[in-house]
Amino acid sequence: MDDTSTIIAALDRVGPRLKRIRAQSGVTLTDLAERTGISKSTLSRLENGQRRPSLELLLPLSQVYRVPLDDLVGAPDVADPRIRLKPRRVHGRTVIPLTRQPNGVQAWKMIIPPSQSTPSLRTHDGYEWLYVLSGRMRLILGDRDFVFGVGEAAEFDTQVPHWFGSTGEGAAEVLSIFGRPGERIHVHTRSD
Repeated sequence: MDDTSTIIAALDRVGPRLKRIRAQSGVTLTDLAERTGISKSTLSRLENGQRRPSLELLLPLSQVYRVPLDDLVGAPDVADPRIRLKPRRVHGRTVIPLTRQPNGVQAWKMIIPPSQSTPSLRTHDGYEWLYVLSGRMRLILGDRDFVFGVGEAAEFDTQVPHWFGSTGEGAAEVLSIFGRPGERIHVHTRSD
């Protein structure tokens, strides 16, 4: 297969991939049109292969789905095996995504600066598991207040009002694993 045929074949697979990602995300075409500013008919033609993908169409989709552009187009793997994590700032924290799929269990490494704002408890659907990599983390869970050190972990239903941050003594590095309702971490121990 020559280069042109390879490109055409890759472009033909973009539409079905976009449709699959949208279905996995539980997003309707109407909702996607509102969130991207792309018309519903254009999105439908794109998913059905009646419209060729362009950068102008793929970039907003990549942002809404929170997946790299490479995943949308099925870019071939490169010989370099290093994972290039793209940190971003969220509420004063540095957040590094460790998973790429739009649904299912999500994992992040968070670097929480020592000066956090006043705790603001929140609730949402799901289940969270936190592990302290360095520093000390404060977790408020309902009416209880905890402090965790390196190597300590917490797990909780996120329907319980919660907040976590540093203790103010220094930065904290935390591994966060979040699952949608019904998804939980399964911990297995081995007895010798």
